[in-house]
Amino acid sequence: MRQVGAIIQKGPQHWAIIQQENGFGSVTLSGNWSADGLGIFKSAQVYARVVSEEDAREIVSWHPASMLAEQAWEITLDSIPAGGLYRLETCLQLDDNPAMEWANRGDMINHIGIGDLWVIAGQSNAAGYGKGPFQDSPQLGIHLLRNSGQWDLATHPFNESTASIHFENREAANPGHSPFLAFGKMIQKAAGIPIGLVQTSLGGSPLKAWNPDEDGVLHRNMINIIQSVGGKVRGILWYQGCSDCSPADSVSYLERFSNTVQHWRRELKDASLPILTVQLNRCTDVASIEANHSWGRVREAQRQAALTIPEVYVIPALDCSLSDGIHNSPAGNMIIGERMGKVALAHVYKREGIYAEAPCLTSAALIEEDALPSIRLEFANVNGYLLAIGPISKVFTVEDARGEVEISSWQITARNEITLKLARAVEGDAFVHGAYEMNPSSFLPLDSGSYMPTLAFYGQQVI
Repeated sequence: MRQVGAIIQKGPQHWAIIQQENGFGSVTLSGNWSADGLGIFKSAQVYARVVSEEDAREIVSWHPASMLAEQAWEITLDSIPAGGLYRLETCLQLDDNPAMEWANRGDMINHIGIGDLWVIAGQSNAAGYGKGPFQDSPQLGIHLLRNSGQWDLATHPFNESTASIHFENREAANPGHSPFLAFGKMIQKAAGIPIGLVQTSLGGSPLKAWNPDEDGVLHRNMINIIQSVGGKVRGILWYQGCSDCSPADSVSYLERFSNTVQHWRRELKDASLPILTVQLNRCTDVASIEANHSWGRVREAQRQAALTIPEVYVIPALDCSLSDGIHNSPAGNMIIGERMGKVALAHVYKREGIYAEAPCLTSAALIEEDALPSIRLEFANVNGYLLAIGPISKVFTVEDARGEVEISSWQITARNEITLKLARAVEGDAFVHGAYEMNPSSFLPLDSGSYMPTLAFYGQQVI
């Protein structure tokens, strides 16, 4: 049987989150109408409005659509305030009947939010491979664009491939728990708006797949997906780097990542698009000396990206638990999601009083006041004071012209300062590393204010 009234043919999907700008969003609807069987009439008019699903309040009152040839219609509803969930309603008014509550039926679109879209990009820890049971239930107002191209309530796993239309980022195995539902919950609670998560990551993907200067296949896929949801997003959640921990790729990682960010911002027409990143967690595979240095170089590139590229931020993950040799566990993912949420709230949403940054090395100074030298490390972003939970652990490494310099001990000597006591004199240029290996010490110094560990660093010259 043919439908009557106002029929929607184009418009947002159920569960869609629409990117707000300056606190408002807009939607465009179009379709056709039919009055078959509704009697004789002289005129017909389609109307549309926005209603709160929470209490049926009218958010945007009935607006008339433009009536087109062949019983078609279209309308754009502007100035929809950020919030939701909302219901889009349509109706068909015949002969200017003023009783809108008795207008003829129209299609509806349910569970719409006007909020912020965050894109998930990177490799498997972005896709979410945490395994095992953990309490992280779905929540209304945090929605996910699935690989089927359909909006849905956000539930784990995020990057599963049921009815996928994006084969470029189809996982080879079933993923698991993701950090980003926890991220969405934190932002929604603090900012008071719905959050849409747009998953584009792929397990095992190297940076070159995201960089148009090299391969760029996942870059193109990501941009196409963003265009499908309106072309505007609030920011990108980036977790990638394990696949670039080789001698050749690790050396060039910072330059190539910087180019990748430039391409994203240029194509999305947002020169200050926020990029929230994660410094690599550990890998428990058997490590060679060169593998350790490659992991150190990538972690350092991630640290430097946040120091040198505007609106790029980094959080640590080395204290987060694993569910296998390289993938964060659900418990670890919850910590990562919360840390990224704090960065977003502090820097994107401009909330005050949030400890969002981890301690970050600023200098390494050679001290030759005693018979044997020391190296004094100073850190920025220490909100409380540094805590040593493993003062006998090998967290730091010093190298000079002769090779590795043994560190006889290290201790915290000021609220933001660590002193390394060396077992011999330094010859030539010296460099210090912190937690750079594939699987470094688990006992990293912590900030008492945030309880985040210091960011790993590599190749800091000792002055």
